[in-house]
Amino acid sequence: MAKALRTLILLMGWACVAIGLFHVALGNAALPGAGSAGATVDSWGRFMGAIFVGYGLAWIWAARQRPIPAQAVRWLAGVFLLGGVARLLSLAVHGWPHWFQIVLAAIELGLPPVFFWLAGAEEKGGARAATRRPVPESA
Repeated sequence: MAKALRTLILLMGWACVAIGLFHVALGNAALPGAGSAGATVDSWGRFMGAIFVGYGLAWIWAARQRPIPAQAVRWLAGVFLLGGVARLLSLAVHGWPHWFQIVLAAIELGLPPVFFWLAGAEEKGGARAATRRPVPESA
């Protein structure tokens, strides 16, 4: 379970870093349908790209810890889930966005429960391992 969680966390981290750098480099051109959104949206998007790089680095940090900090995974997954909820709010207020944003919303709403489950399973497994008594050495 730990290997699956660590692999998924690393994939999440590196994907966020790559997506963030993509937005920093390309600005409005990185966002489908926003190519002519103007300088203000471009500035905001590049800034948010940099923030997303930091978010990805936090995932990578979590994956490198031994044991994996379940509470950190839950917080990071919760932030990701909040992003999906924010997309639903936008859909309710402004209507349907570009189709790719719908795909992203599905990922943002579907992946956090997997992280919550894996973090909890790993935490319970780690607690069991910590409470095992060592096998006595024979004399």
